[in-house]
Amino acid sequence: MSDYISIGRLRVDKTLYDFIKQDAIPGTQVDEKAFWQGFEKILLELSETNQALLDKRTQLQTAIDEFHTQNRSQNKEESFEEYKRFLLDIGYLLNNDDAPASESTSVISTANVDDEVATMAGPQLVVPINNARYALNAVNARWGSLYDALYGTDALDLTESTSEATKNTGEYNPKRGEQVIHAARKYLDIIAPLQQGSHIDSTHYSIEDGFLSVTLKDSTRTTLKQAEQFVGYQGHINSPTAILIRHNGLHAELQFDANHAIGKTDPAALKDILLESAITTIMDCEDSVAAVDAEDKTLVYNNWLGLMQGNLSISMQKNGKSITRKMHADRIYNTLDSGTLILSGRSLMFVRNVGHLMQNDAILLDEQPIFEGIMDGVITSLIAKHDLLKNSPFENSKKGSVYIVKPKMHGSEEVAFTNTLFAMIEDMLGLERFTLKVGIMDEERRTSLQLSECIAAAKERVVFINTGFLDRTGDEIHTSMLKGPFAPKGELKARPWLQAYETANVSTGLKCGLSGKAQIGKGMWPIPDQMHAMMEAKINHPKAGASTAWVPSPTAATLHALHYHQVDVFALQQVIKAQEFDGIDTILDIPLLEKDRKLSAAEIQRELDNNVQGILGYVVRWVHQGIGCSKVPDINNVGLMEDRATLRISSQHIANWLEHGLVDAQQVNESLNRMAALVDKQNQADPEYITMLPDLENSIGFQAAKDLIFLGKVQPNGYTEPLLHQRRKEMKALLADK
Repeated sequence: MSDYISIGRLRVDKTLYDFIKQDAIPGTQVDEKAFWQGFEKILLELSETNQALLDKRTQLQTAIDEFHTQNRSQNKEESFEEYKRFLLDIGYLLNNDDAPASESTSVISTANVDDEVATMAGPQLVVPINNARYALNAVNARWGSLYDALYGTDALDLTESTSEATKNTGEYNPKRGEQVIHAARKYLDIIAPLQQGSHIDSTHYSIEDGFLSVTLKDSTRTTLKQAEQFVGYQGHINSPTAILIRHNGLHAELQFDANHAIGKTDPAALKDILLESAITTIMDCEDSVAAVDAEDKTLVYNNWLGLMQGNLSISMQKNGKSITRKMHADRIYNTLDSGTLILSGRSLMFVRNVGHLMQNDAILLDEQPIFEGIMDGVITSLIAKHDLLKNSPFENSKKGSVYIVKPKMHGSEEVAFTNTLFAMIEDMLGLERFTLKVGIMDEERRTSLQLSECIAAAKERVVFINTGFLDRTGDEIHTSMLKGPFAPKGELKARPWLQAYETANVSTGLKCGLSGKAQIGKGMWPIPDQMHAMMEAKINHPKAGASTAWVPSPTAATLHALHYHQVDVFALQQVIKAQEFDGIDTILDIPLLEKDRKLSAAEIQRELDNNVQGILGYVVRWVHQGIGCSKVPDINNVGLMEDRATLRISSQHIANWLEHGLVDAQQVNESLNRMAALVDKQNQADPEYITMLPDLENSIGFQAAKDLIFLGKVQPNGYTEPLLHQRRKEMKALLADK
């Protein structure tokens, strides 16, 4: 049983209490007694409002369920206008007259926003903050080797005739190396176009009379089409070891070394091209993390503290050697006017707090667990003061801001609540008003329909909006659970509602003045081993006007950075901004299975097995091992990056088909039993894996998966956290007893 420390009406788990007292507070200029008094005051003033907002979610869902049930019982198909009027009547959809903001008051006025967020477009990493190695890899992914990214992945477009000779065989393959260098120089022609010729033919780079001079293989000497792109160098001006180029707001560093294994074979001694890659990273306390108690939350907060104090490090073995991984230093360049240019060596960090739903017994108020979202807000902001007060050798925010992504908010009232919470935290910690910035994730249906009003509700804080297909689809299914059976999961992406949602997010963001002030983002590429496919697909994100998009790895960030050299996002945003798009009617077009379409038994079984396997593959790691995000093999053994959003859509989809009789309980249970054997087999090489078989009845992970399906209809908004947390705590207790 936990050991608690009593402070006023609070009781704080001793593990968390000791961390805050001994590690988090010192150096923040915050008095410990005042901290706990302020924390208690926030909880007393806001907990009831938090609960009321959750109650409203339930009330709205109940009304929607009753609406669909009534029409089903009357064998009546309501008209679209009738449905829309109903949503307006219950306040799920806002009338323009009733909305809390007009178009003019929706325009954001956020100040003190760092360039990486406001005026730069580029990739964004999202990593579980409880994994220190992942967190360090991400914060250090600001710069990435283009040669390594092309060589080590399938990103190269190799023809059948050359693919065998250019395979990545483990040892360095010179033929593959030639292909990598050729492809990289083609990208240089986009990043740093020459007045004549191509970087493919370059044999020498030098600095002459303040210009970058490039010699081609036919002895032609040329320079950049835009001379101002050359912004700095390293080494001696007569023999630079690095040339720095700026393009579309991002930097590329050409590295030279005639003694390097690659450089000595290159006509220009070019050994690598370093790209500015993950310009921002979200350190995640939410969907990719399994944190259910004080022990878990303290680890989360401790890693955030290490990042804010700049001392997070890990020791590890690599190639038989012991190494220490820590945060990278800044990169320093000489400028042509004999000055110095310093660029950050690290990704700018956001922290993603949990949403409004969950409570956590790491802290009790009047013997009841407190809302975890409030706890995250207070403690991550306290820790971020170390950055603001420069208690680190590094600097995260140069503008003195703290960037907090707030997920799973439903509508403008919930954003307004976050705005109030942040203001109270600022007062409590002695921060200037609007120091705490907010990222609004447009991943719930009510938020999509009220996005302009959501932005208006925190217009002095907004620095980020984005779309997320999986959570958004999970809420789509749960909201209209009783309307009818949904189309197969793979077909939902092709339905009109999704493109309207994606387009409306960008259009609304631009209408609300985000361009040049805040990020407009797109979702994750889920298949980290398929970079060629990513390169073909993800260029559509900047083409849609998004200034950032999520990637699953530092390597993927380096490759995706190329897209922001191919597309001038901020110029494109000005074109899109002039186009009117509302999209609400299309967003409300529920993606049900067509009434005249009959799925075959084989189609239904295939869909069911695919969903069940994905649920089990993810849940068993979450519950048994506490792994909140990992590459999980799907039913075809393709590794997919999975987190709770993936789980939400799969569990809700089966619950919907159960509700409407496309599958029955016996069929689902049979699939669960069969897929459990497959998942156990897929994980047999993991020595830490805890099998489900042979005793499925007593497998906590297996039972959690069953709960998510069979109790999915009654879970709040279809969220998976309540059941996952319950089962993980059960598993931790079992392991502690052994």
